[in-house]
Amino acid sequence: MSTAPFRKQSATLPRPNDKRKIVEHYDFVSPYYQSLWGEHIHHGYWIRGDESKELAQLQLMEHLAELANVQTGSTVLDIGCGFGGCSLYLARKYKASATGITISPVQVEMARKAAVAAQLDVRFLLMDAEALDFPLPFDLLWSVESISHYHDHRSFFVNAARFLKPGGTFALTDWFKRADLSAAQTHKFIEPIERGMYVELETMDAYESHLLASGLQIVHRQDLSRQCAKSWDLGVNMIRDKSFWALAAKMGKHLVTNLKAFQAMRAGYSSGNFVCGLFVARKPFDITAD
Repeated sequence: MSTAPFRKQSATLPRPNDKRKIVEHYDFVSPYYQSLWGEHIHHGYWIRGDESKELAQLQLMEHLAELANVQTGSTVLDIGCGFGGCSLYLARKYKASATGITISPVQVEMARKAAVAAQLDVRFLLMDAEALDFPLPFDLLWSVESISHYHDHRSFFVNAARFLKPGGTFALTDWFKRADLSAAQTHKFIEPIERGMYVELETMDAYESHLLASGLQIVHRQDLSRQCAKSWDLGVNMIRDKSFWALAAKMGKHLVTNLKAFQAMRAGYSSGNFVCGLFVARKPFDITAD
């Protein structure tokens, strides 16, 4: 399937996660993000605390895959695949038949090149995650730090569950805001993240509600903030390089806002108002079937 039509934007209030802005942003910054973060564009998961960034990122995938009990030879849909790191990991380690989707044409091309270089048969498609369209369901839906970019989280989960086999698993990590924030805390700690990172943050309780409403059963729920916060200590150090700010000045105010959000991410973690979380959910077998 080619790119699905983007949903209409609000005519009144601009959204921080405007899809066309997201495409423009990731088309431009993905090669630079790759130079910053490596083959993965997600948080690291520190167990000891002294691991390299690359090992910590691998540990995040390993932790999620272990909790999801990924089976060898599974069919996998990597939703919001970035430049393909998770899809390639699952194909390599679990011999998964993996498909990755993203709305960034540049990321699709980067991911396809990475698959060729790794000699792995992984498919990457340009597709809107809020308009999934596949002929057959998957054993595993996998999404690492992508869903907060979407506009209607509840509708996304309900639709995505349609593409999961009975007994299949939905494994995800994402960004959240702490429950019961005051208006002042939201303004100070959450809104700079939302503006700079093109996301709209919900609470973990909201995602649990969405998963349950889609007919899935929660198997694991975990706050990963303590193990993942170091990512943004490293990120803030990385962007001290003047070349990134020169690039931002060339790109315009949106990239400047994005780089400033690195500091906002670290402040969100330090204050406890920002949360990185994990869910694993399963689709029950139809117990009414003969």
